[in-house]
Amino acid sequence: MKHSLFSLAVLASSAMGYDQLLGFNEKAQVETRSLDEIHKAALKEGGTVTCWHGGDAPNQRASLKQAFEKRFPGMTLNVTVDLSKYHDARIDQQLAAGAKSVYVDSVILQTLHDYPRWAQEGALLNYAPKGFDQIEHAFKDSTAYWYGVYVLFWANAWNTDKLPGIKAPTEYADFLRPEFKNRLALTYPNDDDAVLYAFYLIMQQNGASWFEDLLKQNPRWVRGTATPGSIIRSENATEAAYFAVGGRFGESKPLKFAHPKQGKYVSWPQTAAILKDAPHPEGAKLLHNYILSEEFQSTMGLWSVRRDVATPAGFPPLRNETATNPTEFARFMKDR
Repeated sequence: MKHSLFSLAVLASSAMGYDQLLGFNEKAQVETRSLDEIHKAALKEGGTVTCWHGGDAPNQRASLKQAFEKRFPGMTLNVTVDLSKYHDARIDQQLAAGAKSVYVDSVILQTLHDYPRWAQEGALLNYAPKGFDQIEHAFKDSTAYWYGVYVLFWANAWNTDKLPGIKAPTEYADFLRPEFKNRLALTYPNDDDAVLYAFYLIMQQNGASWFEDLLKQNPRWVRGTATPGSIIRSENATEAAYFAVGGRFGESKPLKFAHPKQGKYVSWPQTAAILKDAPHPEGAKLLHNYILSEEFQSTMGLWSVRRDVATPAGFPPLRNETATNPTEFARFMKDR
């Protein structure tokens, strides 16, 4: 029987997880209140929550802010989006300055290696939102210091208006074809850890010669993982395709998306925690319970971290997907 790498990782998670060293008698606060009850407590606290979220475009989480504030009248979600590798350093600065210097409540980042360290340092609240028991074991700390909230992933994409009728570029070697000469927009590998990991996986399969041939295609190198999509959508740019940054399954006209079958693509659980000295812990609890709720997880258009939420339409079941393993990125980050 063929098992996905993710399925095997889930089976091994109890042995390979990031449980806290010598964390005896650590009991998580287990949430039993409804969203409405937490909402009332958050309003009494001041009605504010400050979230630092990983990303590379300031408006990337505008939809989360809008949905949260609409769902919970009187609440204000101050969400700041920046590269996770910048956010984590600023969090470290706050922690080093002492409890009274902490002004962030919720951290939702790509730098997965930070969470076990912060937990070891006593910086995180071990709090289990509702639905925590349904989160894949490989995506969470057993004592609830941190947990994945949604699964992000990379894709291949091309603009069908600019490249009509081409054979789908499914494998990374496909981007070496003549029609992609001077037509690629790519993120610098050193700009983002998940992009770096993508190039690591690609070159493990295809070798350094693949990268040398890619350079002959004269790609346009850019900063940020949102930038290639903006470029290839633009009618004023000649670039028409990208890989190793965000996308989806299927199409979003004029873009079509593909994922390798022989190669590997990157996925990971974007991970969340509440700082122990957060000034608005009830607000942070409300945010995390909302994000992990079935109502949010079932409508966000991504793979859910919860086992009891259906796979989005058009997506393959993550447990059966053999071309990606969302647990491996954390290991890469831990040993990078």
